[in-house]
Amino acid sequence: MSAFGIGINTQGTEAGKIRGIQKEIACACWFTSQGKPTPYMIKFKDDNDEIQTVKEIFVKYMEQKKYSGIPSLEYLCNIVINNIQHEVKLIFFQDECKWIMTFL
Repeated sequence: MSAFGIGINTQGTEAGKIRGIQKEIACACWFTSQGKPTPYMIKFKDDNDEIQTVKEIFVKYMEQKKYSGIPSLEYLCNIVINNIQHEVKLIFFQDECKWIMTFL
């Protein structure tokens, strides 16, 4: 702790803007006994308007964030689409019960 209190009470800070190409997704998830969702399958429309299903999701970490004041859970993941691995963020907006994916 510094002499002026800088760096304390930072639990509710903003995460800023969401960067990258955003896609709305449908997400099947499993809830732990503590109520935290863990994604295990997603579906989204690709650039050709075809629905892609992704079952290979490897979660690296999850952290709680706020985007525009909306509490969110952000998952950094590796996913496999058409045998190509991609690093993405899956973001769950808790108040809206809505998922998005951003390609990094």
